[in-house]
Amino acid sequence: MTVKKDLEKAMAAAESAKGTYASFASATDDKAAQQMFKQMSQDMDRHISQINSRLSQTAENQMQNQENQ
Repeated sequence: MTVKKDLEKAMAAAESAKGTYASFASATDDKAAQQMFKQMSQDMDRHISQINSRLSQTAENQMQNQENQ
């Protein structure tokens, strides 16, 4: 599997986790649990951003490699 495919799989997993955490936050009346799951969802936003950055960097590197050949 290529790095791009691995990153895309990681992205899908992170987006899924974010949605799951948001659902958990909505489904509970426990304020502490709501806050915890909201924070976890926000953490996934950071993870998604980092994966997107790495995907962009990988695409740039691939273009440069093709141009140099």
